[in-house]
Amino acid sequence: MSKLPFELLLALRYLRPKRTFVSIITLISIVGVALGVAVLIIVISVMSGFDQDFRSKIIGFSPHITVMQEDPTTGSATTMQNYQAVAKAISSNQNVIAVSPFVAGPVLVETEGDTNHPALQDCPVIRGIDSRKDGSANTFSNDLIEGTFNLNGHGIVVGADFASHLNLQIGDHLSVYSAVEINKIRQALKDKTDYAALPDDYEVRGIFNAGYYEYDSRLILASLENAQDLYNLDDSVHGLFVTLKNPDSANLVANQLGKTLGDNFSFQTWMTDNSQMLTAIEVEKNVMFYLLFFIVLVAALCILSAQITFVIQKTREIGMLKALGATRWQISGIFLFQSAIIGVIGVTAGFGLGMLAVTYRNEFLHFLRHVTGLEIFPASVYGFGELPALITPSDVAVICLTSFVICVLGGLLPAWRAGRLKPVEALRYE
Repeated sequence: MSKLPFELLLALRYLRPKRTFVSIITLISIVGVALGVAVLIIVISVMSGFDQDFRSKIIGFSPHITVMQEDPTTGSATTMQNYQAVAKAISSNQNVIAVSPFVAGPVLVETEGDTNHPALQDCPVIRGIDSRKDGSANTFSNDLIEGTFNLNGHGIVVGADFASHLNLQIGDHLSVYSAVEINKIRQALKDKTDYAALPDDYEVRGIFNAGYYEYDSRLILASLENAQDLYNLDDSVHGLFVTLKNPDSANLVANQLGKTLGDNFSFQTWMTDNSQMLTAIEVEKNVMFYLLFFIVLVAALCILSAQITFVIQKTREIGMLKALGATRWQISGIFLFQSAIIGVIGVTAGFGLGMLAVTYRNEFLHFLRHVTGLEIFPASVYGFGELPALITPSDVAVICLTSFVICVLGGLLPAWRAGRLKPVEALRYE
């Protein structure tokens, strides 16, 4: 004799596949739950992956804190002349690992042209760094796909997408016009005087692939001295990059540095610089979570429909069970067990399907791109060469548990109705 409760035994017996309308609805319910759980796991994992990769790219390639000096009279940013003393004061903070000066700004670049290939132009951002002190230098160096990270002399390192756009190879030369030269040209045109702008010539020494489109397509790295010459800064810099032991403490350390340096300095953290994007990713993740749960709700409605029909079909059996002494809770338990079994099967299948899809997501996208030429997640839009994903156990647990509870609730009303049936009314017309 089986040790299982008779409610569970009857629930399993009633769920045996039969060619009836109810079994078809039950199968649809299981498929609906599985698809809902799978889609939720895939989408939430991808959104979490976007958030993690975006943060890691920011932390790896951007300063944790950017310190700039302000003009006391106008409040606008100005060049920092005594940056060595400021860097020393910042380094005294126990949370700071490194402090490095920088010069950054937009430039106009032009490639070498010939009779077969016309010169190409672009307007990237140049970042002049001290590679011995700047923490991002090692990150860029590790992401080199061609050449070396050599900024000596007039050497530059560029992103892979930027190099592809301008057809650049290692050893090619770029003519670089700084914003200062462009302003001089504009002023000369205004004054109707002659002015010959002579660009600086730079050699491409390395090409990096950071995996983040914003850097790969718009950033040029040069030595601090060359960038200072481009902007006629002499020994001044635009500001200081600060690297921290714990990037998540950037706001706290910025407040501490503000008290140390005084009111003539402004502080920007990696979180405030990218707050809109980080908030947008978090909001999109939450919205997608709630919207996609409607798939599971539709499956729960299918369970509700199937259970109501099943209760009507089994009215005679319910009456006989009650006449033999079955309690209201035992009758209700039969249909709640049915809903629970459907939920377990659907959630388990959805979990397996979702994990499989997340694991082989990029292989599927590459296959789809090869067969159809369709680019579902273009790097120019999303900023990533591969589709990121992060499987968070807590998110998966919430998805599976909530989906199971919804499935059980879907059978609550039919179970309650079955439990309230009276034997006399159930067997009246038999």
